[in-house]
Amino acid sequence: MVTCRLKGASCPCRPTCFTNERESDSVSVVTEPGVFISIMGWKDNECGSFEENEYPGSDGNYNQHTHCTSPVVSLTDDNTLHCESASLGDSAVITDHDEAQNGHKAKSSEEDEEGHLVYHIGLVMKDRYEVVSTLGAGAFGKVVECTDREKGEQVAVKIVRNIDCFREVAKSEIVVLEEINSLDDDNRFACVRMLDWFEHEGHICIVFELLGLSTFEFLRQNKFLPFNVEQIRHMAFQIFRAVCFLHRNKLTHTDLKPENILFVSSDYDLEYNNDKGCKKKTLRSLDVKVVDFGTATFDHQHHESLVSTRHYRAPEVILDLGWNQSCDVWSLGCVLMEYYLGRILFQTHNSIEHLAMMEEVLGPIPPHLLKQSRKQHYVSNERLNWDNQSSSNDYIKKHCQPLKQCMWRRSEEEKQLFDLLSCMLEYDVCRRITLEEALWHPFFTPMRTPMKQRS
Repeated sequence: MVTCRLKGASCPCRPTCFTNERESDSVSVVTEPGVFISIMGWKDNECGSFEENEYPGSDGNYNQHTHCTSPVVSLTDDNTLHCESASLGDSAVITDHDEAQNGHKAKSSEEDEEGHLVYHIGLVMKDRYEVVSTLGAGAFGKVVECTDREKGEQVAVKIVRNIDCFREVAKSEIVVLEEINSLDDDNRFACVRMLDWFEHEGHICIVFELLGLSTFEFLRQNKFLPFNVEQIRHMAFQIFRAVCFLHRNKLTHTDLKPENILFVSSDYDLEYNNDKGCKKKTLRSLDVKVVDFGTATFDHQHHESLVSTRHYRAPEVILDLGWNQSCDVWSLGCVLMEYYLGRILFQTHNSIEHLAMMEEVLGPIPPHLLKQSRKQHYVSNERLNWDNQSSSNDYIKKHCQPLKQCMWRRSEEEKQLFDLLSCMLEYDVCRRITLEEALWHPFFTPMRTPMKQRS
């Protein structure tokens, strides 16, 4: 059992705090294949977001490397997401003339007090989608597996709660997914496909292709044994191409993390791991897709000041310097490190502690960025305002080390990976590598050979 620094004793939330520790402004609940549930709000503040010290409650479990920190929740006054047409034409705008003014539409007889649709196995929606099983549930709604009677195939249907803020996020996601479908009509890039959307009893329902486990859930089920470098290269090349495709089309995902990257199929073989003395799961296919576009933002749209899940949040977001597509690059750098280490790179819930961890791993934050920050309480004499004698600093020293010291074997391919990571985890967005550039990094040379070139 892990000792919680806040409580100074065995943490009673141990079985339930993996999402507490992993998540902040959005949480993913992963249960079974095909589930990609992004929770965009919390019951206490329906559409609020978590800032500074973040510790929303959720169920799950995590590995021995997690650490409970700072379970104090402070909510922003208003961080409600709003849907915009994104200049995609009238067909991209989802209107809702009947929406009530009191927070949600008129309540359906098939709806509980919290706005979730009450359904049963065998329910047929849109005279087409028959509910087969429940895949998962979250604050935003529920995900069910359905049989598409028209095509005779299995799909995942996200049923959104009949609450305004969740409806707005769903509308925004539909706009983005329709644009992705239009721009990538031959499905060349690894973004999840929206197959359909409709309303059922006042609930927005989004139909997706049925995918496998998330990369985080697979790690969890595999006892957090890290992926090897070749596996990381294969997954990263697909992810980078997908997000680069978004960036070329003036979109920023804003919430890239292992939970939002799913395997197309999570079929695996069992092998014995000599290093760990246990059996490990080896995937038969490393094909992945990026999911959850509920907070994806077009370049011309309003940029919320606070984006990304805590552990994958770029320094410019924490320092309130403004952000652009390069925040996705930072997030992916953190994701690849998590694949390599089998644990979160920056395990914290506090902004200034997060920045101090970055300095331990990457060196000092450039003074010109601290000087420009709107969070001047984080700054003292053009340096991070951090107490090196604090107990938090002891925790950081124990759990963080300089980036290059994280290499296991220092092979040539690992050196290439860490060179790429150092370019991605660059404080200054002007110096941070773009994904277009990253795809030409020597680390990906094997993926660009004719034998392995993707369509």
